[in-house]
Amino acid sequence: MRGLRRPLALAAPAFALAIAITGCGSSGGNDQNPPAAKVQIERPVVAARAGFDPGGIYAREARGVVTVISIFEGSAPSTLGGGGGGAQEGLGSGFVVSKNGEIATNAHVVTNGTGGALKRAKQVFVKFGDGNQVPARIVGADPNEDVALIKVDPSGLNLNPLPLGNSQEIAVGDPVAAIGTPFGEAQSLSVGVISAKNRTIDSLTRFSISGAIQTDAAINHGNSGGPLVDSGGRVLGINSQIQSTGGGGEGVGFAVPIDAVKRSLEHLRTGGRAEYAYLGVSSAAVYPQLAAHFKLGANSGAWVQTVSRGGPADAAGLRGGTRRERFQVADVQAGGDIITSIAGAPVRKEFDLSNLVAAHRPGETVDVGIVRGGSRRTIRVKLGVRPSTAPAR
Repeated sequence: MRGLRRPLALAAPAFALAIAITGCGSSGGNDQNPPAAKVQIERPVVAARAGFDPGGIYAREARGVVTVISIFEGSAPSTLGGGGGGAQEGLGSGFVVSKNGEIATNAHVVTNGTGGALKRAKQVFVKFGDGNQVPARIVGADPNEDVALIKVDPSGLNLNPLPLGNSQEIAVGDPVAAIGTPFGEAQSLSVGVISAKNRTIDSLTRFSISGAIQTDAAINHGNSGGPLVDSGGRVLGINSQIQSTGGGGEGVGFAVPIDAVKRSLEHLRTGGRAEYAYLGVSSAAVYPQLAAHFKLGANSGAWVQTVSRGGPADAAGLRGGTRRERFQVADVQAGGDIITSIAGAPVRKEFDLSNLVAAHRPGETVDVGIVRGGSRRTIRVKLGVRPSTAPAR
């Protein structure tokens, strides 16, 4: 997914027909203001599926889904929960993850800006389905995975944590449900299926979020931060973005995968921030026709296009492309190394490289398998810390 997340909206051209990738919060933060027209929420019609009971899921899990109201510098909490507010009032969703008051949401629901310029909301409030509305503090925000952890005082609240699923167990066609606050309409349910998995979407740092889940369940502004759940009510991801020609939900929504969310939350709990290992390359996916045309010596892997100057890959001697050439519909930097493995794990698909690097900690030294000039070799690389903003290519 291409585009830049900007204050009040995450929107950028992705195709010639003005299709945009947009954050799905509402009325402030980094998301687009909702239209003033009256909103009518309709329940989608889906085929009955064995074991999929949307009403039952809602009855069990909706109590654990909340509305998150963020107040940013220069605004006052005058219309909390109504979704109107000024330009600096953000409205999104979240869900309870522990009895001690922890709530997961998107980073862009409780922050403004991108990369090193990210600014936290001045105040955050959480509104529960039973009518309680309480202040929350931001424990931490992870712009790389667009995940935030906020916390409320659990005293006097009946908290209902949602169970967390496993990203590896999902399959295209599986039924799913999204619960959140689209256009300020709290506790709204929409249903659909997993349309695709292992998509790539934008983060708040110019690095990409890999492994994202695509769904046709209706997701709109205000759904940001809410859960996408399976037939058993287990959270599969955090609803984060939509792809749209008109700014509304058009059946192409994206959720940050739950495995990435769990990893992020664990970092935020312990230190209030999440650090990721960094290799320092940009790459293109290798496929058989590309490999044959350029005589790469490997039919799959990550073809290094550029190497960040002074980064870990540069220090270890990995090589990027030296000449620009066109093949089929893409321009590539030919002449670089092909990365075929990280610490012995194969790099086969486009998203494998970033996932395998993220599985390690900054400072670890790993073996990077490469093909260079048709010959296979191994290079030892000491991984660094991912910078707050990806280097420009």
